[in-house]
Amino acid sequence: MNWFWRISCASTAAMLLLAAPRSASAAPPPPATLSPQDTTELQKIAVYLDGIHTMTARFQQATAGGGAATGYVWLSRPGKMRFQYDPPNELLLLADAFYIYSWDPDLKQMSKVGLKSTPAWFLLRQPISFTDGVVVTRFEHSGNTVRVTVVETAEPDAGSLTMVFTENPLVLRQWTVIDQRGRVTNVALSEVQYGMTLDPKLFVYQDPYARRQDPSRSQ
Repeated sequence: MNWFWRISCASTAAMLLLAAPRSASAAPPPPATLSPQDTTELQKIAVYLDGIHTMTARFQQATAGGGAATGYVWLSRPGKMRFQYDPPNELLLLADAFYIYSWDPDLKQMSKVGLKSTPAWFLLRQPISFTDGVVVTRFEHSGNTVRVTVVETAEPDAGSLTMVFTENPLVLRQWTVIDQRGRVTNVALSEVQYGMTLDPKLFVYQDPYARRQDPSRSQ
């Protein structure tokens, strides 16, 4: 698994949640030293994430280079997610439990990669685990905020995923991906809602030029 998250906010040709060719990188960070309290907290987070069956939210995406984009995200676990960018950005990203599809309006083409080769897989798989297939390299508890960083066990130098939660109540607020070349992408969530019924068509890829009506508009 190669956890690379590429985005180019200078134009509408952005890529999110996609794999990239491997390159030489520094040694992976060591596993975090976890106290019994930390382990208990991680178990609570895993239970919380596993309890999310459907979710909608606004997202704000940013890169270290200053690029930014906004839109809506829909999630249906296990395996399904859709990122719909605000106009005039026509970029579309969706996971259908097997693949992640990305429509690039600048290139007028669709790209497809296996879901399990992307960082989205950690949030979409079932059950969620902080020990099966991943290593926790950072656990930070500060005030009402918890930050957890994970890398893949098989390829720990391929990049990292950091999730940021607030406590009381426990809510996922943000995630950050750092790829193997050190590039950073942040996604912050707002207006988060859970438990709604979602149209299955949201997670079915259709050529934007073949069907101009966005299925999300029926929500």
